[in-house]
Amino acid sequence: MKYFALFAILAAAAAAVNAQSGRVSAASSAASSSSSANVPVKTMFDEANGYNKAKFTEYEAKKVAYSENLRLQTVREQKQLAAKYAAAASARVTLSGEDHYYIGLLHWIAENLDGTSESLRKYLASPEPAADKAQTARSIVAVVAAKQRKFDEAMAAIAEYSKNTPNKRSDRTRMRVELAKAYFAEKKWTDAAAHAAEAYASAKAVLLESGLTQRGLDETLDTGMQLFESHRAGGNIKEADAALDDLRKTGASIGSPSLFAYGADKLITYMIESGRKPLAMETYLNSLIQASKELSTAPARDQAIKLLKKRENQYKLLGEPAPELAGIDQWFPGKLQTLKDLRGKVVLLDFWATWCGPCFDAFPSLAEWHRDHARDGLAILGVTRYYGEGEGFPLDNPAEIAFLKRFKAKHDLPYDFVVARDQSSQFLYAATGLPTTVLIDRKGVIRYIESGTNPTRIEELRQVMLKLLAEK
Repeated sequence: MKYFALFAILAAAAAAVNAQSGRVSAASSAASSSSSANVPVKTMFDEANGYNKAKFTEYEAKKVAYSENLRLQTVREQKQLAAKYAAAASARVTLSGEDHYYIGLLHWIAENLDGTSESLRKYLASPEPAADKAQTARSIVAVVAAKQRKFDEAMAAIAEYSKNTPNKRSDRTRMRVELAKAYFAEKKWTDAAAHAAEAYASAKAVLLESGLTQRGLDETLDTGMQLFESHRAGGNIKEADAALDDLRKTGASIGSPSLFAYGADKLITYMIESGRKPLAMETYLNSLIQASKELSTAPARDQAIKLLKKRENQYKLLGEPAPELAGIDQWFPGKLQTLKDLRGKVVLLDFWATWCGPCFDAFPSLAEWHRDHARDGLAILGVTRYYGEGEGFPLDNPAEIAFLKRFKAKHDLPYDFVVARDQSSQFLYAATGLPTTVLIDRKGVIRYIESGTNPTRIEELRQVMLKLLAEK
């Protein structure tokens, strides 16, 4: 599950210091192309902070196609640049209080938590730190302490933040959600839920006051899901249901069909997961009615209903025995099997196609999971079908199989490919949208099914997979 991404915190820090948000300036470009000995530390920070946006502007100009691997590579480059600048600036003999502030932010970009905390504490101890920068520093110190499980230090930083101004709900949200995550990692569910509730209330207040923005939606969703996860882990079914239903209601109140549908969808799947399938299907039908009544515009109502109806057949499959794959023509490099033959393993079905760009984003994770967990009982099957073409040319079935084998080797995909003659298996698994991923537990029961992919969903899939592997 995705909570606050690093870029969200950096965006707040950048806003607090009026960092550049567009192209890298001539001054900051000079910092990267020549010796950084005389470059102001703020200029170094501006360049590192604006690195990703500048690079993606460059990629767009050069018509470089976006991919998850490209994003990850760019983030790595940003971290490396920030670490280099932080080291260079820290080596200077004379540093002002403000220099310590920007060095702290450079360490923060580089994910050097100790360096971040040390430099920002030096800034806070400097004579008359600027109020806005001091509050940004306190909020990041609190987040770092939470990440390091230093709960007393985190609470002390939050208390100090609360006594000063400006006091921003967005900062309070970040600090509380990080504490919730830390307590969650320590399996202290009650504490995690308490801080998640505060984070969610702050995020929702910002969203309701500021209007419908992507950042506001992301923060509300992330904190609401953290609240749900905390209650779910603590076995508090009623409270977990309420957290998801509140996400749905919040979506209705701000006219967001995506938030409405997300909250309803997670409530339905949680009910199925917790052994309440009849109630889940009733909730599905009620959600369609609620969408018609509670969303104020026809386009919002139509979109929410469409999103939920696309999931109806998948809801019906969840918690049921997995149907056998149908119409299978080729299975390689392994041998043709049935799902019954694989009983006792956790089976991941990845419905995909070579022409499906989003399908590619999951390849690195699937390959890694196969290598790491096949010995634990994980069986990954890449399920596709004949499309009659490849690499822009028409292909007969033998030629398409040869193409798929080359594709498999090119992308270093170590798990088995399963090739169907037609769409029969896709219809059986409500996988008409690609990619669709299905997880089947060791008893042959469908425990997860989702269409589409993004970093959040891949992480969610990983967590469910690990949970099923742990079941015996």
